Amino acid sequence: QVQLVESGGGLVQAGGSLRLSCAASGRTASTSPMGWFRQAPGKEREFVAAINWTGTNTYYADSVKGRFTISRDTDKNTVYLQMNSLKPEDTAVYYCAARSARGVYLAAGGYDYWGQGTQVTVSS
Repeated sequence: QVQLVESGGGLVQAGGSLRLSCAASGRTASTSPMGWFRQAPGKEREFVAAINWTGTNTYYADSVKGRFTISRDTDKNTVYLQMNSLKPEDTAVYYCAARSARGVYLAAGGYDYWGQGTQVTVSS
């Protein structure tokens, strides 16, 4: 079992930056591949970024590549999403997720544990 708590969302102007954090706890938290997803009103939840359990491999959606960076601090069991050059279309609830299996997965269906979500709003 893994528990996830996100923080760091808020309101920012276009072009600004935010850093989201996801604190993980539980027996397998330190070895779980992790991902960030987002869901805008009226849209399906979509993949944003993922990282393997060692933090050596990262994956990004094309829409955020070059602007967002996922990282993890294994000592703190925390995963981060640094978001730069934010656009109004990045507005969504952002969710942190963890997998039970070791391999990274790029779709929501591959994740077993989810945080409560944190709102990110980018104004134009």
